[in-house]
Amino acid sequence: MNSTTITITSTPPGPSMVRGDSAAAIRQARQAVRAFTDRLSPAPDPDRADSLVLVVSELVTNALRHGGGQYTLELSGGTGTVTAAVSDSNPAYPRERTPDLNGAGGGFGWHMIRDLTNQLTITPSPGGKTIHAQLPL
Repeated sequence: MNSTTITITSTPPGPSMVRGDSAAAIRQARQAVRAFTDRLSPAPDPDRADSLVLVVSELVTNALRHGGGQYTLELSGGTGTVTAAVSDSNPAYPRERTPDLNGAGGGFGWHMIRDLTNQLTITPSPGGKTIHAQLPL
């Protein structure tokens, strides 16, 4: 798929949903996270908001690369937390790799995601999986 389909639906403080199927959709997912955190009250600490942007960027990039070429991102807020749920069509769970320190092979993303979240769950579905990453605000 070469097209990008992005849908953002929400009214503060409700959830936001984004769908994407191209590299351009990674930037749009980051923008959706910024817009979502800007609507939260109280506003999260800027470092926490940056952490959420990084986690979402890694999750949607991995969904595009390894999860079937498209993703659905849902953002929701709770008491003192925010959750990013990224779904893709590949049922395989992420695998942890030793980071490539020579810069050619990656392997840093899943480690970062685990370090930045306070709860990380993977839910299988008939059409793939959803990774739920919860961060404190």
